[in-house]
Amino acid sequence: MSILEVKDLRKTFGSIVAVDRISFEVMQGEVFTIIGPNGAGKTTTLEMIEGLQEPDTGTIALKGLNWKQHGDKIKQFIGVQPQSSALFDLLTVYENLDVFASFYNKTRSLDEIMELINLTDHRNKKVKALSGGQKQRLAIGLAMVNDPDILFLDEPTTGLDPQARRNIWDVVLKLKELGKTTILTTHYMEEAEKLSDRVCIVDQGRVVALDTSKRLIQQLTQEREIELVFAGGPEAAKRAANHIDDEPSVSRSAVEGARVQLWSVRPEETLYRLFRFTTEQQLEVEQVTIKDMSLEDVFIAFTGKEWRD
Repeated sequence: MSILEVKDLRKTFGSIVAVDRISFEVMQGEVFTIIGPNGAGKTTTLEMIEGLQEPDTGTIALKGLNWKQHGDKIKQFIGVQPQSSALFDLLTVYENLDVFASFYNKTRSLDEIMELINLTDHRNKKVKALSGGQKQRLAIGLAMVNDPDILFLDEPTTGLDPQARRNIWDVVLKLKELGKTTILTTHYMEEAEKLSDRVCIVDQGRVVALDTSKRLIQQLTQEREIELVFAGGPEAAKRAANHIDDEPSVSRSAVEGARVQLWSVRPEETLYRLFRFTTEQQLEVEQVTIKDMSLEDVFIAFTGKEWRD
């Protein structure tokens, strides 16, 4: 069941087309990630859905309601964590949550929210004393005070160190367990791949691909890349490559020094046959790596551009 429907959204700023006829649906309870490089139109799209900007053309329906007729109702069941959050530096974590809770008719227990965002031990600490990651978790907590059905998180991990980023991931996954619908924007491919039920790749204001990460990757190829490093050096690598080239599951191979790269549609079968050969020939394999295709490969395939965070 869809909880959000976006049809033909378009937004321009002078001669700049920020969003160019974007359409998608978001299902209830899923983590839906809009991903793309800086300037792709992610934030503008989110701000139109959140009611912060009016589209030039197109329609937005949240639980079947639209902003012009049902704005007050929509505000009660959505939660928004913008890129730049308005936190009260001289108030404590609890006091910030309490202030924001006063804006809504219905609220979730503030103790539950602090537990969800892992800030219970910092409830009496002033915001100015929090780390960057803790402030971001508090910003998500503020978006949760009205116990919303839909949460919008706009690049919640930008600028955070790897550990702080993973702490935010934990929060998003907890929200999913609670049945919340989360719409997330990011320019981190790994983040989208880890968290999302479906991924919407946006470039130059347009949707270039939309599906689960797995299906998007499968659209490119069924091949897997296998890399082996041989202790016997280039000669051992060449012997192994020459042997495996005859296998029907191997589409191509490359040898560089002691390193062999293979592309196979049945990697397990390929490795079984290859290791049987190396064992018989007493060729020692020092390292084996099987590489999956990634969302970065999908982005390059659909846009023709290298990915840059």
